[in-house]
Amino acid sequence: MSSQLQPVRGTHDLLPEEYRRHQAVVGSARDIVGRYGFEEIAPPIFEFTNVFLRTLGDTSDVVSKETYTFEDRGGESITLRPEFTAQIARAFITHGLKDQTPLKYFYYGPAFRYERPQKGRQRQFHQIGAELLGAPEPQADVELITMAAQVLASLGLADKVKLELNTLGDAESRTAYRTALVDYFQSFRDQLSEDSRKRLEANPLRILDSKDEGDRKLIADAPVNGDYFSAHAADFFAQVKEGLDSLGISFYLNPRLVRGLDYYSHSVFEFTTEALGAQNTVLAGGRYDSLIATMGGPDTAGSGWAAGVERLVTLAEVDVQTIRPIAIVPIGEAAEKQALVLAHRLRQAGYTIELAYRGNAQKRMKRANKLQASVALVLGEDELAAGTIALRDLDKGEQQVLPQDALEEALKIFRK
Repeated sequence: MSSQLQPVRGTHDLLPEEYRRHQAVVGSARDIVGRYGFEEIAPPIFEFTNVFLRTLGDTSDVVSKETYTFEDRGGESITLRPEFTAQIARAFITHGLKDQTPLKYFYYGPAFRYERPQKGRQRQFHQIGAELLGAPEPQADVELITMAAQVLASLGLADKVKLELNTLGDAESRTAYRTALVDYFQSFRDQLSEDSRKRLEANPLRILDSKDEGDRKLIADAPVNGDYFSAHAADFFAQVKEGLDSLGISFYLNPRLVRGLDYYSHSVFEFTTEALGAQNTVLAGGRYDSLIATMGGPDTAGSGWAAGVERLVTLAEVDVQTIRPIAIVPIGEAAEKQALVLAHRLRQAGYTIELAYRGNAQKRMKRANKLQASVALVLGEDELAAGTIALRDLDKGEQQVLPQDALEEALKIFRK
């Protein structure tokens, strides 16, 4: 065993400063989605494995290579969530929410994937996301994409990302395109990577998502899905593009964009950046009208997006507000006891109080400065005898002596 305990590879501790940045990112997103009427939901961090097998598809890298799956003591196969959408769909079915649609959900929490840790990607990571259930109209996609753009803009990322947009079409379009892809790639079967040969049988669209160099050369000449759209699929996508244009949301058409999961249809999109190296996706999502029905629920339209908080924290320009405490500096044993009472009183009044447990006045003042305290309240024998307290403004370096019953009024200007 190592002489020094370390976290599991691909995980890390969120110490207070970094955690504040996480919360600033999440808080900014929460504020934006709230303006669109999205409410927060919190599913459990694990599900029966079948929830993800039936929704992500057993040919996806997430299920075949990356899930943390184990058998619990009751003999059930359990999987730590690799993403949230399948869980939201499961909750929709579990609670019989069809009659309450459209439903707008926002979420935040940890997710787990066993993959090679790298910049912006961990085995335990955090996601924010939004799901809109029961809205089959293209305007729903426009609203979701616009909301995502506004979330990124609120974090100072508007000029650091670009929106890539595509459509997978409806079921009719996908069937025709799937046939064309199989015919094309079948003639190059021996040149495909091992993963893509497997996908050729189960889900050929996912070959387009391959990062293998040999695959990429073949993909360049593969059929384009736009040539196989039904009239409905073409009209749906036209309305999405028109809606984004009307709102001034710039986008780039990427006919090779497919997303990595099996349940998408119609609109798919990614906000990408050049600031994260190979991991260039910042926020991504799309429409999944068949997902809930595939899980055994009622036929219900769905669309949504998700973003990794760690990546957003790396990129974002967030103003992290730290609370500046008020330090109480007692001098002498009698003052120590009175300081405890004073600290309790001020905390009940809503103030953040730092009360050091040991050290002389000089050491306590040094700690107060280290914590960026705004005020030091000095309480010694003279103050106790006179019923007063010394209030020292640590920014201005000014000090005044006040009656203790006037303290809370004097502190109002320091309330944060």
